[in-house]
Amino acid sequence: MQQTTKSGHTQGPKPLIIICALFFIFGFVTWANGTLIPFFKLSFGLSNLQAFFVTFASYMAYFFLALPSSWILKKVGFKNGIVLGLVILGLGSLIFIPAASTRTFGLFLTGIFVQGAALALLQTASNPYLTIIGPIESAAKRISIAGICNKFAGMIVPLIMGSLFLKNASEVEKQIKAATGAVHEQLLNDVLGRVNMPYIVLAIVFCLFAVFIKFTDLPEVEVEEDIVDESKGAVVKHSSIFQFPHLFLGALCIFVYVGAEVMAGDIIGIYGRELGISVEISGKLTSITLFSMLIGYIIGIITIPKYISQQKALRICAILGIIFTVLSFAISSWFAVIFVALLGLANSLMWPAIFPLGISHLGKFTKIGSAIMVMGIAGGAIMPLLYAFLNEKLHVNFQLAYLLTVLPCYLYILFFAIKGHKAGLKLK
Repeated sequence: MQQTTKSGHTQGPKPLIIICALFFIFGFVTWANGTLIPFFKLSFGLSNLQAFFVTFASYMAYFFLALPSSWILKKVGFKNGIVLGLVILGLGSLIFIPAASTRTFGLFLTGIFVQGAALALLQTASNPYLTIIGPIESAAKRISIAGICNKFAGMIVPLIMGSLFLKNASEVEKQIKAATGAVHEQLLNDVLGRVNMPYIVLAIVFCLFAVFIKFTDLPEVEVEEDIVDESKGAVVKHSSIFQFPHLFLGALCIFVYVGAEVMAGDIIGIYGRELGISVEISGKLTSITLFSMLIGYIIGIITIPKYISQQKALRICAILGIIFTVLSFAISSWFAVIFVALLGLANSLMWPAIFPLGISHLGKFTKIGSAIMVMGIAGGAIMPLLYAFLNEKLHVNFQLAYLLTVLPCYLYILFFAIKGHKAGLKLK
């Protein structure tokens, strides 16, 4: 696959810088869910299963909006698609304001779903953009660079939002439980009112960035219409997306990977609470997971593809995921949460490796293939609910429920890294 622009000029650093800024926004919005889960549990008295509808609303939007996003990008192009996505992201943030004033959990979920829809459009645009602005062999390195921005945002958002939303959470929780009547109502209004200013500011920032991109020269990148069979050196004509089984195996791999990532990032706070860690501390544990991912991204930038291929990096990460998951189950003390956080290291190079492997050799089907891959992000909606169902409804111990939910994910990722990414392709 070749990179070209409509102007025919070689790409400079500007597209990468802009996409890195977008990945920072993805991280900030997405990982804010890790703080919103304990915040909504505090504000609405939700069970774990109910609270996990925060991640469900966010990640299911990818499933429903990824393919329409591909159609939108085909009509308006990468640049205008990004502008539109940022505006929708701002609108989703503003829905939090009436949700807080009316104390309506369903309206909060609506705002989160709209944000997820915007992120689906932005992800469908930005990931293939990163992949095809340079050689496919080094795509994992470029995605790792953007991933550092994403995970840096994820590291700071629990600290910022946690300080704003979960300030004195243990004391407030006691006050809410003890209060009645008008005092109880006022406490709930005060707590939920904490979301107003942060999300107004975010909406303004998103819209300003959309204006910036609209008036910035961000060249369109096009892909070759045909694909070369590496074994014969001949052009291969494909008439259907279904002629690429590796794409669908890759989408399933994204599904289980994102599920595992959300379990390590968003659910670590709940896991910490089960181990007796306070609300204030457990609400910030996501930062440790994302710091682990940041370390992994740095390792990927240094080593891929100079020392190891993205396929080998994926195999190593899958094996680490299996080991850390088993250790998080085997240890019964609070120390187990460290191995959940270390799953961030195991997860770090998975998206950078899985995505380019899944859309490789698609040629003119790259945009629709990218949308199918992005649909796999819905795994982040399903895995937390599966964990909560096992734990709360079937009364499975929380550590065993975590093991049963996450371990199969890493086993499948290992399969994709070894064999699945080559399905239907004549690769050496």
